[in-house]
Amino acid sequence: MYETECIVVGAGVVGLAVARELALAGREVIVLEAEKHKGLHASSRNTTVIHAGINYPAGSLKGRLCIEGKKRLYTYIAEHNIPHKQIGKLITSAVHSDDAGIDLLRKLQAKARTLGMEDLHLLSAKEVHHMEPEVLCSGALWSPTSGIIDVHAYMDALVGDIEDHRGSLALASPVRAGQVKNGRINLQIDDSAQTEISCRTLINAAGLNAPLVARAILGRSHEDIPPRLLAKGTYCVLKRPSPFNHLVYPAPHGVHASLDLGGQLRFGPDSEWIDEIDYQVDERRIKPFYEKIRHFWPGLRDGDLAPGWVGIRAKIGTGKTNDTDFRIDRTELDGALIIDLFGIDSPGLTASLALAAEVKGFL
Repeated sequence: MYETECIVVGAGVVGLAVARELALAGREVIVLEAEKHKGLHASSRNTTVIHAGINYPAGSLKGRLCIEGKKRLYTYIAEHNIPHKQIGKLITSAVHSDDAGIDLLRKLQAKARTLGMEDLHLLSAKEVHHMEPEVLCSGALWSPTSGIIDVHAYMDALVGDIEDHRGSLALASPVRAGQVKNGRINLQIDDSAQTEISCRTLINAAGLNAPLVARAILGRSHEDIPPRLLAKGTYCVLKRPSPFNHLVYPAPHGVHASLDLGGQLRFGPDSEWIDEIDYQVDERRIKPFYEKIRHFWPGLRDGDLAPGWVGIRAKIGTGKTNDTDFRIDRTELDGALIIDLFGIDSPGLTASLALAAEVKGFL
């Protein structure tokens, strides 16, 4: 049986960021990834947006770690020359919402200030029109620190840091089972060699499968492990050049318009609950996008949208206020330590480096 100090399960952006943090701190760390490539699930199936941290509840992990993570991320990607653009975001109110829509934006601005964000500006419809002539709204909040990033280049840089500090990444290494015994966590890997490896500290950053990995470990209580809940989101793309230069997010629950680094405009995601991981695009879900998008962009023409892709978000609840936050569980067993990361959906990418620092603080 192989032995190491720390194992991180999951090579998405969060798992890699955690492994990097531990490796930089001098820990011996191995990352186990079930797939043949890193970041194949939530990390590469999202809008790649760097979020400002505006719309999360006060006191939540999502709010605090998004704001802290954004600062860390911009510093990191600048130091590593990772492609990105700080293009900013317009959070718009519907043109027919009148004073209620502007009041909502003012409340978002006030909440952001309590979190230390002083750079949000309330814009009139005329000012928005100057920035985005085709956007229809009664006003908007301008978030200058929102942006987009090349996620794959970011993950490559994280792996480089891990390996430069004597850590390693093992692909095609799904955790089949585990057991806590004599102060160590012994894992059975379902690879061609049926490898067995043990560690004193296990970080479960398996994303969509984090609850399944947690339940695979014998010798620990399963009572507090949340169910695996999967929220499937479909995206569509604009088939012609984008009329927008910025991110456009209608408040409070409109369809998000985002750009990639190549300038393609994407819309979504919508949301539906599913039982198993399924990345097939149901083209019937594209038609409802038209009406929703035309609320803020009446220039959308019939036939402009094409099916894009599907992302799946890890959830630990169905939308109640108390079950939508990130969850970090710390469990000590017989001298061994397990840290589970549950419900790491958006803004997990933005918060990844701050999440990693948070995890290190649990050790």
